Amino acid sequence: MLPVSTPITVSRKSPLEERQQALTAIYYQVLERQPYEYERDLLAKAERSFLRDKIGVRRFLKELSHSCIYLDSFYYCYSNVKFLELCMKHFLGRAPKNNEEIQYYSQILTTKGVNELMTSILDSEEYRKVFGCFTVPYARIPEIYESPQSYLETQWLNAEHIGQRGTSLPTHYWHGLGLVCEEGVCHYPDEDDRADRPKSENDNILVQQFMKLVESEKGQAVLASIPPQKLAKLRQAIGS
Repeated sequence: MLPVSTPITVSRKSPLEERQQALTAIYYQVLERQPYEYERDLLAKAERSFLRDKIGVRRFLKELSHSCIYLDSFYYCYSNVKFLELCMKHFLGRAPKNNEEIQYYSQILTTKGVNELMTSILDSEEYRKVFGCFTVPYARIPEIYESPQSYLETQWLNAEHIGQRGTSLPTHYWHGLGLVCEEGVCHYPDEDDRADRPKSENDNILVQQFMKLVESEKGQAVLASIPPQKLAKLRQAIGS
């Protein structure tokens, strides 16, 4: 199942059923699955506190992100850069904005440790402004991205599911190298095959969303900065 794509919010007045639905959504967004039985035992105390309205979504996310369940799934088996990218996806609903943001959080990770990294993300101004204390993080709408590239990288990242082959390579790396990794296996595209392959319905939807973003003021500025050869390839890829 893909990460949550619509806002789910609980409040002090939310009944138990709504909190259980929010809990399910949290696990799909952050773990990309539901916990196994033994993991439920480890999370039992935090779950009870959440379901009984003793803690909100953000506090529960802190408990989950600091747990061995999250760290075993994403921290210990990936490079630091890939782990940071996954943290952005899980807790901010987007891919990293740029190399500067990666360097900023990498510095926290290497000097202060993984727990401090998770805290810094969940205590960030962006997180508080977008999700607050009671909204489950979700994949965010195109309007929040700084450029078409940032939007596309987030779409690829959100479609990527943990455990797929090839997904250990950070999205902005394979994008910059000209690789194709959408299917979980990275390879250089065959231009003839790409030209002959019919576009799927999802491809057409993505192109429409991409073109809408490009038509914005920021999108036009980005296009103006792309070298002519790369721009020609981009136009060929989207069929315009």
